[in-house]
Amino acid sequence: MKNGIISYSGGLDSTVLLYLFREKIRMAVSFQYGSRHSEQELKCAKYHCEKLGIEHRIIALDFEKWGLKSSLLGNEDIPDGHYEDESMRSTVVPFRNGIMLSICAAIAESEKLDEIYLANHLGDHAIYPDCREEFSSAMSKAIEYGTYQKIRVMTPFVYMSKRDVALRGKSFDIDLAKTWSCYKGQKIHCGTCGTCVERKEALSGFDTTEYLR
Repeated sequence: MKNGIISYSGGLDSTVLLYLFREKIRMAVSFQYGSRHSEQELKCAKYHCEKLGIEHRIIALDFEKWGLKSSLLGNEDIPDGHYEDESMRSTVVPFRNGIMLSICAAIAESEKLDEIYLANHLGDHAIYPDCREEFSSAMSKAIEYGTYQKIRVMTPFVYMSKRDVALRGKSFDIDLAKTWSCYKGQKIHCGTCGTCVERKEALSGFDTTEYLR
């Protein structure tokens, strides 16, 4: 039975999650929140939802007007380097997953769904506090308490590396080239920002992504 909703960016991790649980996911929700790379992400999200026949909703949020600060929103340049470098903290969008999970919970309650899928993984933990297991467990409990449906947050990748997630995607023959990681908002992955570096590491040996460098 399809009783799930997924917070779906169109990135590598959430795309693998979409395919792995496609028999349970009725709806994918993507957020257009003013990030530099949203156009590329949403193209990928649209492609995979159409391919799987999963309903796709896009929610517009103007985080910059809310006063949120992040290099993803254009407040400063996107840093190059490894994903776990301290400089990558500038890419944190404050409480982004908390906001998105809350909206997904409201939609799930309205649609009589009882599971929200989130693709946070082990590599996110270093700099993103709202990707850690403690956060998702606490949010799951709060959402369960706050809904008639007793909705739960499902995080199957929370203790998996991005490499392990990518290998799962490869085993399912997912076209991972049609996913987006780069934060810089160009037409081609830059190859040097933290998310591109992490993507290269995860897809090593079967990476068909086009990079500028």
